[in-house]
Parts: sequence; structure tokens; C-alpha cells
Amino acid sequence: MASVRFTVTPTKAEDLPGLPDTSPEISSRSGTHVRFGSRESVSRSEPPSDASGGVTTAAGGGGTETPDHVNMEQGDGNSKIASVYINNSHGVDDDDFYDRNLALFEEEMDTRPKVSSLLSRLANYTNLTQGAKEHEEAESIGEKKKASKSAPPQSPQMGTFMGVYLPCLQNIFGVILFLRLTWVVGTAGVLQGLCIVFICCCCTLLTAISMSAIATNGVVPAGGSYFMISRSLGPEFGGAVGLCFYLGTTFAGAMYILGAIEILLMYIAPDAAIFAAKGLEGEGAAMLNNMRVYGSVCLLLMSLLVFVGVKYVNKLASVFLACVIVSIVSIYVGALVSAFKPPNFPVCMLGNRTMNGHDLVDNQCAKTVLLPDEREDVNVTLPIEPNTTILLTFEPTPTPTSTVTEKTTYLWSRFCQSTELNATCDDYFSTNNFSRIKGIPGLASGIIADNLWSSYLSKGDVVEKSSLSSSRGVQSASTQQPYVFADITTSFTLLVGIFFPSVTGIMAGSNRSGDLKDAQRSIPIGTILAILTTSVVYLSSVLLFGACIEGVVLRDKFGDSVKGNLVVGTLAWPTPWVIVVGSFFSTCGAGLQSLTGAPRLLQAIAKDNIIPFLRVFGQGKANGEPTWALLLTALIAELGILIASLDLVAPILTMFFLMCYLFVNLACALQTLLRTPNWRPRFSYYHWTLSFLGMTICLALMFISSWYYAIIAMVIAGMIYKYIEYHGAEKEWGDGIRGLSLSAARYALLRLEEGPPHTKNWRPQLLVLLKLDEDAHVKSPRLLTFASQLKAGKGLTIVGTVVPGNFLQSYGEALAAEQTLKHLMDKERVKGFCQCIVAQKAREGISHMIQSSGLGGMKPNTVVMGWPHAWRQSEDPQSWKTFIHTVRVTTAAHLALLVPKNISLFPSNSEPCTDGYIDVWWIVHDGGMLMLLPFLLRQHKVWRKCGMRIFTVAQMEDNSIQMKKDLATFLYHLRIEAEVEVVEMHDSDISAYTYERTLMMEQRSQMLRQMRLSKSDRERERVRWSFDDVYLSPRYGGTGATKARTGNRQAQLVKDRNSMLRLTSIGSDEEDDTDAGERDRAVTGDGSSERHRRVQMTWTKEKTSQYRATHSGCSTPEGFRDMLSIRPDHSNVRRMHTAVKLNEVIVNKSHDARVVLLNMPGPPRNPDGDENYMEFLEVLTEGLERVLLVRGGGSEVITIYS
Repeated sequence: MASVRFTVTPTKAEDLPGLPDTSPEISSRSGTHVRFGSRESVSRSEPPSDASGGVTTAAGGGGTETPDHVNMEQGDGNSKIASVYINNSHGVDDDDFYDRNLALFEEEMDTRPKVSSLLSRLANYTNLTQGAKEHEEAESIGEKKKASKSAPPQSPQMGTFMGVYLPCLQNIFGVILFLRLTWVVGTAGVLQGLCIVFICCCCTLLTAISMSAIATNGVVPAGGSYFMISRSLGPEFGGAVGLCFYLGTTFAGAMYILGAIEILLMYIAPDAAIFAAKGLEGEGAAMLNNMRVYGSVCLLLMSLLVFVGVKYVNKLASVFLACVIVSIVSIYVGALVSAFKPPNFPVCMLGNRTMNGHDLVDNQCAKTVLLPDEREDVNVTLPIEPNTTILLTFEPTPTPTSTVTEKTTYLWSRFCQSTELNATCDDYFSTNNFSRIKGIPGLASGIIADNLWSSYLSKGDVVEKSSLSSSRGVQSASTQQPYVFADITTSFTLLVGIFFPSVTGIMAGSNRSGDLKDAQRSIPIGTILAILTTSVVYLSSVLLFGACIEGVVLRDKFGDSVKGNLVVGTLAWPTPWVIVVGSFFSTCGAGLQSLTGAPRLLQAIAKDNIIPFLRVFGQGKANGEPTWALLLTALIAELGILIASLDLVAPILTMFFLMCYLFVNLACALQTLLRTPNWRPRFSYYHWTLSFLGMTICLALMFISSWYYAIIAMVIAGMIYKYIEYHGAEKEWGDGIRGLSLSAARYALLRLEEGPPHTKNWRPQLLVLLKLDEDAHVKSPRLLTFASQLKAGKGLTIVGTVVPGNFLQSYGEALAAEQTLKHLMDKERVKGFCQCIVAQKAREGISHMIQSSGLGGMKPNTVVMGWPHAWRQSEDPQSWKTFIHTVRVTTAAHLALLVPKNISLFPSNSEPCTDGYIDVWWIVHDGGMLMLLPFLLRQHKVWRKCGMRIFTVAQMEDNSIQMKKDLATFLYHLRIEAEVEVVEMHDSDISAYTYERTLMMEQRSQMLRQMRLSKSDRERERVRWSFDDVYLSPRYGGTGATKARTGNRQAQLVKDRNSMLRLTSIGSDEEDDTDAGERDRAVTGDGSSERHRRVQMTWTKEKTSQYRATHSGCSTPEGFRDMLSIRPDHSNVRRMHTAVKLNEVIVNKSHDARVVLLNMPGPPRNPDGDENYMEFLEVLTEGLERVLLVRGGGSEVITIYS
């Protein structure tokens, strides 16, 4: 025992050197310091030196007392108090020294830290700058890098306005506002246009509310929506939706580039076109080719800019945002100015049809003009017909001396194919006159009344003004004529898909969460304010466009009626070039932002390692730039460029963004409804109904805009989901899907508890018992292969094993065994659960597993275990006893039992049987398991091509013909196809072989019973041998004859015992309860007293004679000689006769079968006949390669009713 000395020394704070008087922890209190010293611990350790500040103690009772003071060590200006505790040879900090109130927890401080240290680590936590900012810093010069290594990391300083609000504005406002919103308003009308904008804005607003709840429920690093969805819905949903969001962002980059090229080639530099149209029919194709060439060049330049440095993109971002704001302000100012002074953009009309302004070569909106013969400056008078409305007139000033000549205009030549006045012209041209109307009537003109209603057109239709009168021609308008035509067929759903990308970009704030000072406050406020701002701008723009611009101009997508001007630019103040230049730079900036963000999103997905084939895209340059991801992004964006149509690319990215927003709403609703303990968002203005409403709108918009694109997007997401589920890395992120699974499992289990399953719903729910060797390897892995082939029933599978030992000491072995089973289950593709039980005895562990496996209605109903092959050998003497005990336990628990014999010969999953039969020997009915199992096996590819044969046994008194008919009818009603055969077993005398086999079995059993000595008997035997050796030795005067007799008897006994060593090891039952108790007592007090009694006894002749007389009944070889005269039991002979006869018939009929299914007889009620039971089973299955012994659970598992 180690003696412990307590030294109690009163000490005040001011008595301790090196501590300031104002120490908040010490100066306010004084008390007693308790110091502990242990002689044992100090004497075993090295004496601490003064440098270490140790306290020297002496071993022994009269050692030197511990000094009252402690040594102090000075270093770096900080004083440290040396340790005064035992087993501590190093100095500790003041804080650790004075944690006397936590002494009860000091042994667990490594795994359970103090609250103070935990809070200090949390307080020192800073969001690392991520995303574009960290790459920008990584590209700085080497001196700054070296300085940043020594300097502490700077905390993020971006606020709500600069960090969230403005980036969201820049990403939301884009190409659609400038290029397509006027066309949407003109086609859908003001009312439906407001509806489109309102629905899209509501979708993003509800998504922003859900996103704010998720973003404020903990720290969200860079990754934006991908991080939120993956951590809320799991890696499968996160990876699928993350890739969809990546594809949407990539196609958004392509859309922005196409928008920039459209502005360039149509409104800035039309002469820059490379491909020229040979005719009006080829104008569209030439434009698409120009878009492809210039778009590819622009994409290459932007990709190079992003590759060279993100910092340049970030510096240009503010310039691009300024262009957007200036352009929007110019639209509002222009709308207000138009109320007083509308801009002059006349539109030429033929009847109610809009003329292409590019074809007014001579600027004459008329059929003919009157030109004077003399070279005088005179005004031209246009002929006026009664049904012609002319808003732009010329006052005639004829002179008496001048003559006027009527000349045809350029439009005349286009419609009449000639310049002659007597030429044959188009019917519509002949019956209608030209007129000019104002393209921008102004805010006070009341034109909004005409623009309220929709005017959807088909491809090739002429843009018309319905309020103008016209006489219809017989012939429809030809594309060769100079009208303004609709380039695509429009509908409400199409306009939704085209407009929706203009409201995306709400994730910009969450993507920069690492750069924000207070992300949980800035993200909700900044994002929602940005959405409200943009929504107000869009809704007001719809009203302004409808109130200021003529309807035919609104429906003119490319501004052909106003001589190629950008339609929204005609309303801008002071000049349309403000909008043209501003929209061009804003679309370029948005494209750069997309090409910057998309590769980083792909890199984040790749670094999570949930999709194996994307792992290469997680790599990049030394500074972290995603080079490979940028290359892939550029290639995918090039696919969008090759489409070359803004109206076709927009619905594609609409699908991907809508799917992303749908799952953001789903994640929020799911977390709210599940009420997970970790769901505590700081943003409280959310509700699950709002999330469901947002999710519904997203889903509706997907199918409204383009149902086939929606299906394609869902199929892509589903394929990615299944790929991650089967081949991706397993991640545990505490996602909501797991919580949903728990809730659903709880609900289902409670429903299953309502009653026992119906026979129609019965399916094998397996408990597979596997055995591990000393190296924790599964001895019979093919047993799990067989279980996987039975899984056509789609039931429960629990794979269990028993680890021998004590749970406190063998917990690590149990975990290792569980990992081994899981690895084997993954290899065999078995979906199920593992269960490892630590028990002293294998049979007890199996019994506990059978009783406790499963939960509620999901309990196993079938046990699968291997056949004890080595039951006759000494390698595993207890295997057959454990086997029989398991059979009895399953019978008592009313569970079915499957025992494959020769399991190593069963086919693996890669060895399908091309022919052969599955033979069923239906001897007794025990619930129909023998009928159901072949059907389930044949659902698997290994057994699918095997036929099925059913044999039954008829006795002499049975009608075999009728039995066969009845069995065929029964199988017909069971809907099972099988060949039927009835085997007649005639009564015959018991053969000599059967009698001899039974006799050998009983002799062996009797021998085992004779050799099954208890522990106490063997101890007494050894004691007698020991005192014989001692007492009969010459030291105690033993005679020679006595020694000779004793020596001969001992030699004979040793010879017999050695010859029966193998049978002894089999017959001994060291796991029986009585033996175990005696074994335990031998280890504890009883054994020690017996051992002491043997050692301390003094043997005399009287005691020797008395001991021999008392123990004369010990086992002797004569007991074995009695076995030669035994006669076999009649019941055993009958059982052996049945086994032999059945085996002969089965081998004769099913020797070529792939597998034989056979009723397994039950074990005897008397445990003394266990050895005979194993022998019966061996005889019954001799000569068969693959046998499946089946024992039903006592309930019906198959029925003929529907």
C-alpha cells in the first residue's frame, strides 16, 4: 500500500511570490492550500530538479517534510507556480493550478475540456475569408505573404450594404431587364406582365426567407446554396442540387455573354458582323453564326481574365454595378420627361401592320411622292385617301409655273417588285395606306389602355396594332416583305421561363458569408432588401413601359420598327446610348461574375469528395485557384454559346435555378416540421407554410415555363442522387433527411405495432449468425452471400456475431468485429444492420441476440446459421452444443430457422446457375416455408434459370395418385410453377446397417458420458495421484510390491486417458453452468482453500486408507468395457431407420439438384440425446452437395388467397 501524507499549510495570497496584489483570482480570497504527497509515486519517479519546480519528498516514514513554499520559475516575464501534485513533474499555468474545484473531473479533461477553455476557443474563432477574397489575397506579392504569416488574421469587416445588398443587386439586375422586359410587357400585356414579375419575385422572396433561416442557423462558410442544402438535406441532395446550381450558374454566364454580343452586333456595331445574310431567309442563320463566333471569342477572353486574376474581376465589379444603376436611373428620368416632351421615334405603319424601319431607305413612309420638275425647294404632298390616317403631313405649296411628277418610293418597289406606277402590287399593299405613329407617346398619352391586354404571336406573324383600321388581304404576309415579324411563338409559359433569370442572383450574399462581419444579421437583411428593391424596379418598369411606349414597339424584340434602336433605350434620357453602353458593360460584368463563381462552386463540391469522378476538379493552382474547374466551366458555357439564342438558353438555367430554390425551401420546411434540436435560426420571420408555398411556386414555375426541360433537369438530378447514394463517399452532416428518416421510421414502427403481419405481408426478416475466428475474420462469408440471394423479399437483415469476453474489456474488439461485418455486407451488397454482442458464453450471446434483435414490428422472424462442420473433432468441441441450443432457442421464440450445409459449395453472386433444379422435399408442413423459399431464391439472378421440383413422401396407406393431384392444385392456387412428384416409401425391415449405425452411435454417446468428468472429480483424481506418489515413495516407507501395483494401475489409466483424449475434449462440457460455477470457485476462495488444503495436508497410512475408501468410485477403464455389452435403444433405431431410408430416396432423386431444401427435424426434448440428434442429421444429409435445412416458425407464411 502506498502511504499518502497530507500537509495543510495556511497561505495567503500576498505570501505567494510572483503574484500581483491585485490578482482577481487570488487577492479576493485567502484560505488553505492542501498538498498531496505519495511515498510510492515519488520514490518510483525520478527526483524532480529545481529547474522543473518540483517539490522534493522523501520515501519512508521519517522522511523530510514537504516545504511550505513552492519554487517559482521565471521565463519570458511570466511567473509560473510549480506543480505540487503527485505524478506531475512539469509546471502548470496559474489557471490550471487554481482549478481546485474541478478535481473530480481532472482525469477527463483531455476529452471533456473546461467550459472556460471552450468559450475562449469559440471567442477566438473568426470566419476565414473565403471565395474570391482569399484568392485575391493569395495573388498579392511575396512580401505581403510573409507579413501576413506573422501578423494575425484580419477579421472580416464587410457590412450589410457592401457585403450583401450591392452584390445581390448586381447579380439580380441583368441582361433580361434591358433586352427582354419590354418585349415581355408588349407580348403579355401590362396585367399579365405584372403577374409574371410578381410570381417570380414572390418565388425568390419566399426562397430568401427560407435561405435566411438556414443561413442564420449556425455559421455558413463559402458555398452558398450548396452548403446549405447539403448540410440540411444530406450529401445526396446536396450533391445533386449543387451540381444543378453549378450548371445553372454556368449557363447564366453563357446567357450574359450572348446578351452582350447581341447588344454589340445589333445596337453598337452592326457592321462588325462576319456572316452576312444572302437573303431575308438567311438573316436569322447568319445572326446565329455571328453570335457563336463572337460569343466564343468573348468567352475565351473572359476565361483568361478570370484565370489571370480574380482581383481584376472584383475591381471591375463596382464599375459594372455603377453602369447598371445609371442605366436604371436614366429609364426613370426618361419616363418622367416623356410626360412633357416625348422623344421623337416615329413608326411607319401599313394599315395596322408595323413596317421595318431598316427598309425605309429613302425615309419615305408612303407609296408615292410628288416631286417638282424644277429644282426648287418645295414640300412634297402625299396623296390622301379617305380611309387613311396621317399623323405626319406635309403642307403643299404649289406654284403656278411648276409641274409636279409622281414618283414611287422604295417601299413601292418592295411590294410591287417594280418602280412603275402601273405595276401589279400586293393586295394588302394596294388596299391599305401608310401612316406614321409615335413610338413613344409619353407617360400622359394614355397608351397604357391599349397595352393592358396580351397579344401573343406565332412565329412568322406580323406585329400589328389592333386599334388601327385595315382591310385584310387575301394573301398572308410574306417574310420577303418589309414587315416586323415575330421570331418565335410566344405564350405565357414561355415568357415566364425567359423572364425568371432576371430575378436570380439572390445567393450572392450567402456566398460571401466568410467576408461578412456579422453574417447572421447581414444575410437576411441585405438579401431581402435587395429582392424588395429589384421587385419594385421590375414592377414599376412594367407599368412605365406599358404607359410610355407604343404596343407595336414593345412587341418588337430587336427594335426594327425604330430603325434598330434598343427599345428600352428609346425611353432613356438623355440619349439611348446610356442604356446601350450601360447594359453592355453590365452584361459583361455579370458574365465575369458567373465565370468566377461557378468554378469555385464546383471546387467546393469536389473537395467535399461526395462525387468520386469530380475529385480532380478540387485541385488548382498553388494559391487555390480552381484551374481545372474553370476549364470545365468554360467548356460547358461554350455549349450554351453554341445554342446562340438568348431565348433558348434562358429556360435551361431557369430549370436549374428553380430546382435549387425548391430544395432550399424544402430544407427549411423539413427542418421546421421535424423540430430538430439543432434548428434554432436567429432569423425568426419564417414559417413552414411559407417554405411550402415557395416550394410549390418553384415546382409550378418549372413545369409552366417548360415541362420537358423540367423533366430533363429532374432526371439529371435524380441520376446524380443515385450515383452519390451508391458510389459516393458516405458523409454524416446531421442533415434533415436523416431526421425525416427517423420520424418516418418511428411512425412506421408504431403502425407495425398495431398487430401481427398478415400472411400476405410475410417476408423473411433475417438474423444471420456469423462466427469470427481469432483474427476477427468471418469463417463462413458465403453465408451472407446466401442471405443476399434471399433478399428478393426486401425484408430486414441483421448480421450478428458474438464476441467472447467481458464487455468492459472487449468493447474495442466488438467495434472491430462490427466494422468487419459492415465491410463484408458492403462487399456482398447486403442492406441491413450489424449487431455484435459481448458475452462470456457463445450460446448465451446468441440467445440474447435472438431475444433482443430488432425493434417493434421490425424484428427478425428467420434465423440463418451455419452447420457445425467440425462437431466430431476436437478443434471446436462446443460448436454442436451451441448449434443445438440455438435450434431450441429459435423454436422457443417461434422463429424460422435456415441451416445451409456445405455452405462453401453454394454459388456466389458472380456464379449464376445456367440450368438444374431446386428440389424441395416436403415431408411435414410447418407454415409453407419450403414453398416460399425457392420462389424467393429464383428472383435472384443466380437461381433464376433453375427449375423447381417438389417431392413429397407417401406412406403405404396413402393414395399417391390423389396426393399428386392435390399437390398440383395447391401449387396452381399458390401461383408457383413446379414439377410435382410423390415418392412412396414402403415398409421394410430394419437393415443390419441401420442397427450397426445406431449401435456405434450409442456406444459413442456412452463413451462420452463416461468421459464427461466434472471438474471436482478430476481435481480429486489428481490429488489421489499426488498423495500416491508422495506416500508410496521410499521416504514414507512404501513397499516394492505396493509401488509396482500402483505403478501398473497408473500406467494403464494414463494409457486409457491418452487414448481417449479426443473424446474427452468432445465430451467435456466446460461451458455448463455447474462446471462454470465450480471453475469460478476454483479461481476464487473455494479453489484457494482447496489448494491450501492439498498443500498443507500431512498424509499418514490411516488417512491414505480412508481417502482410498472414500474415492474408490472414480472412473476406471472398466467403465468403458461395459459399453461393449450395451444394446441400442429401440426409439433410436427407428429414428436411424427413418434417416437412412429418407437419405436413400433423396440421394436417388436429387443427386443432381443444385440445392435441396429439406424439413429439419426438431431436437430431442431430453438433452441427453443431443449427440444422437446430430448423428441423425448427418445421416439424413449424407451424399448431398448443397442442402438447406428448413425449420418453420409455426405460423403460415404463404396463402392461396389474394
